[in-house]
Amino acid sequence: MLLSKMAAEGGGKEMNEIKTQFTTREGLYKLLSHSEYSRPNRVPFNSQGSNPVRVSFVNVNDQSGNGDRLCFNVGRELYFYIYKGVRKAADLSKPIDKRIYKGTQPTCHDFNHLTATAESVSLLVGFSAGQVQLIDPIKKETSKLFNEERLIDKSRVTCVKWVPGSESLFLVAHSSGNMYLYNVEHTCGTTAPHYQLLKQGESFAVHTCKSKSTRNPLLKWTVGEGALNEFAFSPDGKFLACVSQDGFLRVFNFDSVELHGTMKSYFGGLLCVCWSPDGKYIVTGGEDDLVTVWSFVDCRVIARGHGHKSWVSVVAFDPYTTSVEESDPMEFSGSDEDFQDLHFGRDRANSTQSRLSKRNSTDSRPVSVTYRFGSVGQDTQLCLWDLTEDILFPHQPLSRARTHTNVMNATSPPAGSGGTNPGSNGNSITTPGNSVPPPLPRSNSLPHSAVSNAGSKSSVMDGAIASGVSKFATLSLHDRKERHHEKDHKRNHSMGHISSKSSDKLNLVTKTKTDPAKTLGTPLCPRMEDVPLLEPLICKKIAHERLTVLIFLEDCIVTACQEGFICTWARPGKVSLGGLTLSHCAEQTATVKAVNLPYFKES
Repeated sequence: MLLSKMAAEGGGKEMNEIKTQFTTREGLYKLLSHSEYSRPNRVPFNSQGSNPVRVSFVNVNDQSGNGDRLCFNVGRELYFYIYKGVRKAADLSKPIDKRIYKGTQPTCHDFNHLTATAESVSLLVGFSAGQVQLIDPIKKETSKLFNEERLIDKSRVTCVKWVPGSESLFLVAHSSGNMYLYNVEHTCGTTAPHYQLLKQGESFAVHTCKSKSTRNPLLKWTVGEGALNEFAFSPDGKFLACVSQDGFLRVFNFDSVELHGTMKSYFGGLLCVCWSPDGKYIVTGGEDDLVTVWSFVDCRVIARGHGHKSWVSVVAFDPYTTSVEESDPMEFSGSDEDFQDLHFGRDRANSTQSRLSKRNSTDSRPVSVTYRFGSVGQDTQLCLWDLTEDILFPHQPLSRARTHTNVMNATSPPAGSGGTNPGSNGNSITTPGNSVPPPLPRSNSLPHSAVSNAGSKSSVMDGAIASGVSKFATLSLHDRKERHHEKDHKRNHSMGHISSKSSDKLNLVTKTKTDPAKTLGTPLCPRMEDVPLLEPLICKKIAHERLTVLIFLEDCIVTACQEGFICTWARPGKVSLGGLTLSHCAEQTATVKAVNLPYFKES
């Protein structure tokens, strides 16, 4: 009895131990303690009642080799640092910018990668009281404040992102269940906006803003029931995936405002969503403690993953760790050096891009594809998952498939052209990003669309919106640019959260309430035994507090927890910081410009 008790206690201790390294098939991932970012005094943040810590990356191409910049929020504070990654130790005494807000807290943020330079960056910041701010943390300027008087929406901002391919358009989601399209060049007006219906469908409606002159918001989306927790653009920017507190994933064609497909969680709300690098699959996570893989082409759940013991807060694909192989090894001809480049070197991303597209060709040989994605949750665990050939293409003979996983050292390939795939109804539909895009912009809102040419600022989209319903069909990517809570979720989940009331009476738009008992066992929400169940490659406890960030970079993985610590995990074979020490004392505080911005009332 005593031995069994000791063994049980030992097992419990092992389970509760914080891991600083883990091993996968490609090698050892190691936590770099010297590359940990946090507030300058490094005191753990008291996260009670605070909004989740979020992290955004941007590369400013300053030619110094240190082009990466890091932004993160902790409580009422917002920090902007030079990110030195696995190369050098973090210097917490020298943030480029630090801002402290009164009466509200930052909840999310996103950089505009199109306009980022060494002299200037555009950063959008959403707040718990509903405002959105445009700032430049390099120039230390505050450009504009949107929804300042909270006339558009009084609820917490849950997600904010720049529209792919645009220097001026951005999309904002709120816990009211509404999304708004803004233009940084327009004002918000001094009175509450009035709207007219543009398009309506099952559980969603889109309205334009009625005004004699163009003003923000350009569009208002009302999606589902309860909070709209996160949205993500497809890699080519044409489609928008939204997850809501009502447990639904909804995928829209962003330009035509058409609903492409839906999915229902096994239980509770969906909290996070991401696209595969080629746009063919979407992964969600939420209050059912599961990760769910949904096929964009077939509009159906193809797998679920169980490894977390609590709500899943972030899911993300790893674009640098993947595998694509022809089934016939004799098909490749070339030198050994070419072969190595094809699979591990300079042309890896280009070869992956072209070979993934062969899956869409009926006369091509079968290819072996392995996607890697990760998830973190409130259980403080990091899980890594492989989505393999036998799950993706269950009817393909496994004897012809050869899968493996390697760390990619990819350079930026040209943006791929979209293709078509046969849908489940027999019609041909566009796949968002028929191939693997360039390495993704380093932000917590991965993935964005691929970026190529700069081009001029767009105004056609705004004109189309202002001119009314008849011209809305002109809202295309080419018009944008010619270029290729915080109340914690509760366990007693309610399926019918009520959206916020507003003077424009948009709540008169009917929403379809779905009975969870009627969706279980249908294509919207298959039973557990009806779809493959994935097991994680690794499942490790890596923090003391719930995890809120997971970002895959080329040389490392970045995670963050609600204590306010942003951690760097070096990929196998990358630079080790064994002998380095921090260049400052733990007690040293930063000498920075603290910006006290306008007091935001949360009434």
